[in-house]
Amino acid sequence: MEKNANARSRDAGVVKHASAVERTRVTAGKATETQVLLGPEDGAPNFAMRRFTMGEGGGMPLHVNAVEHEQYVLRGRARVGIGDTVHEVGADDVLYIPAGEPHFYEVVEAPFEFLCVVPNEQDQIMILDPV
Repeated sequence: MEKNANARSRDAGVVKHASAVERTRVTAGKATETQVLLGPEDGAPNFAMRRFTMGEGGGMPLHVNAVEHEQYVLRGRARVGIGDTVHEVGADDVLYIPAGEPHFYEVVEAPFEFLCVVPNEQDQIMILDPV
């Protein structure tokens, strides 16, 4: 089976290696970067799959998003506040963060890395507690 670094038509599907996807610094966070592994530009009509990596001392301040998040933790540990509850999460934990729910991330063990699936809708992030 051939791995193709280039996106192809929606009917043909897409296979690529995550290392071929550009990493982008998340300016709202500390020591945080993201990759859009799959999204509309790959022909994915409904959802985008992103990977977030947070380094030592990293995290995201308290914020809300216009779209829901489904997340799967790959490695590391972090405190994640969702609403009024703080959870310590690690590898193989899954999280659901409803649209509009305040949440934050504080790295406990770096690198903290997770997959985040979001709908392909206009998302807006509003920082409630700047870093």
